[in-house]
Amino acid sequence: MNKESVSQPYILVLYYSVHGATQAMAQHIANGVEQTGIEARIRTVPAISAESEKVAPVIPETGAIYCSHEDLKNCAGLALGSPTRFGNMAAAMKYFWDGTSSHWLNGDLIDKPAGVFTSTGSLHGGQETTLITMMLPLLHHGMLLLGLPYSNNELMQTKTGGTPYGPSHLAGADGKKDLSEDEISLCKALGKRIAKTAKSLN
Repeated sequence: MNKESVSQPYILVLYYSVHGATQAMAQHIANGVEQTGIEARIRTVPAISAESEKVAPVIPETGAIYCSHEDLKNCAGLALGSPTRFGNMAAAMKYFWDGTSSHWLNGDLIDKPAGVFTSTGSLHGGQETTLITMMLPLLHHGMLLLGLPYSNNELMQTKTGGTPYGPSHLAGADGKKDLSEDEISLCKALGKRIAKTAKSLN
């Protein structure tokens, strides 16, 4: 295992968002991280086109900046989020992970805590399967997966999103529904759990 020490540990909150719902979740997760006294570093990935890799500006016009290989390599923990695409993570996020072979070869992410989150247009639109698809590359990288325990009472009372596999959000068909209080609470809970685990491991 080849880990580079980081003078000031941070949790990488990495997401892809089109309509803004997954981005909003990322911000609440970051808030949960920072409540523990650890920095949350919010990053996104470029969109891709159906024909070829989309030419993206170096800095996006809105939202978080793009994730660099250094951001990923040096994180103390990871929260990974994507909207659902037919029960799977979005192609842009899959494309990003397809390019992380060097981190796998070097063992950069081994034994670092990670969790996942997603947003869907409908309540049964593949939230749990999308969360699981995001877990697969993290398992290959040797990360320690964290879900949400049922000590988070919101899991038993939510009428919108929320799973033990990670936070989820019901964004509606137009993608514009605000996060519910339960969804926000679960996002913060995941951020806190990843950050506290990273602290205990280091």
